[in-house]
Amino acid sequence: MKKTNHLFAAITAIFLLCSANVISQEEEAPKRPKYVAVTTIHWNMDYQGFDMDTWKSVEKEYYDKVTAKNELIMGSGLYMHRFTPDNRELIAVNTYESWEAIEKATERTGELVKEGWPDEDERKAYFKKRNAYYSNFHADEIYSTMKHAKPYGGGDAEILLLRTSHFKFPQDGSNDEFMETFKEYAENVLHKNEFIQGYYPNSHFYGADGTEFVEGFVVNTMADLDKLYEKNDELFDAHWTTDEGKKKMGEMRDKYFTGLHGEAIFTIVSELSK
Repeated sequence: MKKTNHLFAAITAIFLLCSANVISQEEEAPKRPKYVAVTTIHWNMDYQGFDMDTWKSVEKEYYDKVTAKNELIMGSGLYMHRFTPDNRELIAVNTYESWEAIEKATERTGELVKEGWPDEDERKAYFKKRNAYYSNFHADEIYSTMKHAKPYGGGDAEILLLRTSHFKFPQDGSNDEFMETFKEYAENVLHKNEFIQGYYPNSHFYGADGTEFVEGFVVNTMADLDKLYEKNDELFDAHWTTDEGKKKMGEMRDKYFTGLHGEAIFTIVSELSK
């Protein structure tokens, strides 16, 4: 495996050792979301006559009338299975400025739904049509966002790569050790890699697995994924030119990272992105 793959999760996972107070005191400008809500939903595999364009038009109506107008949702996206363990799954992602905003956004959504479909019968008909595309199953996770993301500037990116790793909690770990190392790594590898259009590190906040750490990579095409890894290695070697430097980074990986990880690739539905 690529050494820099491990370092992505290993070094960034150190964020999890930082207290919420420390993170909030070191806010970056411009203002970034603090929480990411991820809902996993499944296609209704018994749906007859499925048409992708029709489905997109149904979801676009909801996006235009509700999501795009909800000022409490900082960002939003819908992503379809490409290479994941379950071909039925989609993930819906919303980002928020604060925990309070999550609660208020739900209220605002209710208001916008009534404004968008003021006639009750038409509203019921629309949501019956929309809900028919999906099974009743869904799962929710909430993550805390982390500093040193590389914001996606917009464009024609087609791919979202999600990398889920698991971290250790070393007793001799420290925020200072992390901040010094991660800042150097982010500036000299992640931010310089032209194949990474966007990078978003997130730590577990509410959900099933407290060791979970999820990194999101926005990539233009599937062909760019291999180039991404190769470029990471190239940038790593260009900055850490000595055996001593590489050894230190390896020690950081082993100290903070369990070594277990999984990857999933999703297709970005660009028409439904905020």
